[in-house]
Amino acid sequence: MAQLTTREKIIEILRSTNKPLTADELAMVLGSDLTAKDIYEHLSHVAKTLRSRSKGLEVLVMEPPRCRKCGYVFKDLDKPKKPSKCPRCKSEWISPPRFIIMSKTKLDQ
Repeated sequence: MAQLTTREKIIEILRSTNKPLTADELAMVLGSDLTAKDIYEHLSHVAKTLRSRSKGLEVLVMEPPRCRKCGYVFKDLDKPKKPSKCPRCKSEWISPPRFIIMSKTKLDQ
């Protein structure tokens, strides 16, 4: 069996999990010296790979980050990342985004 790339490993992990995972949780499962920042970089590419390989049948779903102080939800992120500060209350107490791979049929239900 061929060695999987980091992105292929991320895809396998996110397909097999029952709950969305943070970048830190993914880095821990991968067990390498990857940081959350590295994982976010990979996730951008994972989304594109999924779209093309599954012909749109699978998607990378992101549960957006949320301010734990005021509840603000960061819906309009260009890239997957954990924001540093809430634009509403300026708190730095932000829950990280969580990711999972879902089939389009589950999303449409």
